Amino acid sequence: MFSKLNQRILVGASVAFLVPLLCVSVYAGNLDQFAKISGTLDIAGGTAHIPVMKEAAQNIMAYNPKVRITIAGGGSGVGVQKVGKGLVQIGNTGRPLTQQEVDTYGLKTFPFAVDGVAVIVNPKNPLKDLKPDQIAEIFAGRIKNWKDVGGSDAEIHLYTRDEASGTREVFWKKLLKKGAVADKANVVPSNGAMKVSVAQDPDAIGYMSIGHVDASVKPISIDGVVANQENALNGTYGVVRKLYMNTKGNPSPIAQAFLEYVFSTDGTAIISKYGYIPLSK
Repeated sequence: MFSKLNQRILVGASVAFLVPLLCVSVYAGNLDQFAKISGTLDIAGGTAHIPVMKEAAQNIMAYNPKVRITIAGGGSGVGVQKVGKGLVQIGNTGRPLTQQEVDTYGLKTFPFAVDGVAVIVNPKNPLKDLKPDQIAEIFAGRIKNWKDVGGSDAEIHLYTRDEASGTREVFWKKLLKKGAVADKANVVPSNGAMKVSVAQDPDAIGYMSIGHVDASVKPISIDGVVANQENALNGTYGVVRKLYMNTKGNPSPIAQAFLEYVFSTDGTAIISKYGYIPLSK
């Protein structure tokens, strides 16, 4: 069966790639529930979720090629709208649903992980730490030069997310305290796009899911507290949020099986692998 594997996952808008056999870690046991399931499962929404969703989907489709899973980003707002309108079976959000969203669409929500949101700069930036009020002043556009916060004499280039982003919402509420974001800030559509933008701009500052941080960007400590999942878990780093999977009413059988897999012991291993903190069901 595995030698004939030719399943596809769609990530983003109509971007497909082959799932290579050697990259798929097959967890037997937790996958038994997919033995008699076939059909397509469509997932969309928050981009912080994508690494976990993608690997879970790869494992499932390797186990049973009669299951096809598509994964798209777009942000939390897109996840709510698409699942609410029946365009996907699972809509991902990096924020809790509002009561209006629950009432309007009849949504059910399943928090599965805790994630932190890190402030990031280019690795060439010598700064290591900022205070919360400095970050707020920078994103409001009132601090315009890195030298004003102890850095080099260079204009600060702001990067932010669109208003549908759950990452933006937690950053805006918990760190900016609902303060202004300068109109001149460059708006990027995803955690991945944020990472690429900041990695390519020596004078950049942005923010992203801790689970997406790698050596191409540098997370900034806030008041001496390092932005990592260990500090998010022990409560010393406070810019955190939960990641949610949401369905319209009760999950369909294939969506229910996917949810159960994410909450299984093997699913929680995937969550931890990508830098998130698993939650029990």
